[in-house]
Amino acid sequence: MVEAARRRASEVGLEEGAELVLRVEDATALTLVGRSVDGVLCRWGLMLVPSPPQAAEEIARVLRPGGRAAVAVWGDPERNEWMTAAGRSALELGLIERPGPEAPGPFRLAADGALEDVLAGAGLRVETVEEVAITWRASSLGEWWDVIGDVSRMLAQLLEEVDPADAKRLEAGARRRLERYAGEDGSVAVPGLTRVALASRP
Repeated sequence: MVEAARRRASEVGLEEGAELVLRVEDATALTLVGRSVDGVLCRWGLMLVPSPPQAAEEIARVLRPGGRAAVAVWGDPERNEWMTAAGRSALELGLIERPGPEAPGPFRLAADGALEDVLAGAGLRVETVEEVAITWRASSLGEWWDVIGDVSRMLAQLLEEVDPADAKRLEAGARRRLERYAGEDGSVAVPGLTRVALASRP
């Protein structure tokens, strides 16, 4: 992601320096000075860190008074089949066990009020929380499978561990769950849901 940002910065004529710094950080132990930034954007990351409360505390720490944070997490897994189809297929085949509710993962903060509680617990004032419908599009179920294998660490690791026959059954079961979203041309448009909070530091 840092390399992609670096390429994009170059495309628009920006160079790294005092006003543009691109680097990997530990979300639970930022190297930024306290009260040093006006805004924080965290898109689909807070639920993946080992300790979301600690990461939220870091967001609050680096924000100036009046600074704002926009934080997005995934909503109800039942409304994000584009992401859950592979995992449900693996569960059905007995290839994985159901993860615990507190295990880092895409739906860790999906429950009503969970995101708000984490942000408020860090001392941030939650101004709004909005559910935003999205649509995941792909030219085919084959393209979806390739992409989800890149973005899902669970799936990537599982495909390395299982034998080819199980891998084929896993893919077939995942595709079957999304077939109803395929159009006549083979393209797919799968609905999804994200929850976005806007919070500020008092």
